[in-house]
Amino acid sequence: MGKIILVTGGSRSGKSTFAEKLLENKNDVLYIATAIVTDKEMEKRIEKHKKQRNQKWATYEGFKNLAEVIKKDSHKYIMIECIGTMVTNFMFDKEYNFDTMSQEDISELSKKIKSEVETLLLAAKDSDKEVVIVTNEVGWSLVPEYRLGRIFSDILGHVNQYIGSFSDEAYLVACGFPLKLK
Repeated sequence: MGKIILVTGGSRSGKSTFAEKLLENKNDVLYIATAIVTDKEMEKRIEKHKKQRNQKWATYEGFKNLAEVIKKDSHKYIMIECIGTMVTNFMFDKEYNFDTMSQEDISELSKKIKSEVETLLLAAKDSDKEVVIVTNEVGWSLVPEYRLGRIFSDILGHVNQYIGSFSDEAYLVACGFPLKLK
């Protein structure tokens, strides 16, 4: 049975650094990067992340069908960076008008994303791998002023709770300090 470790925290909290440290002495790691290049600044961020991590780790770039990646990959350890970015990518994968989107359409989008995450979690549990999942904590922020932000916060907050329920361990990172929650 696989092991799932959830690492959450706010922007620039140190969550990614902590997650990488959990695996720093492991070379048998697949790093799943969910970010996609959207502009030059994002391209530079991605390059910086690549240079920071263990160069012996393999990298998979993508955000869809990650359950299949987990099932087919032979690495003992997997790090998924980051669920918040994955959710964003799914939200912008199709042309939605978030200002006029119906509650029913929002619910369908949320179900689609949760289904993708559930499939990923079941694949991780079914494997013999240790999977470290990084996500953004949205529960401490203000309710966003704009509808798009509220939809994102609602979906990611529910996804994070769902991942937490599957996790064997969970950490909250703030100011670079991890606090074990589970």
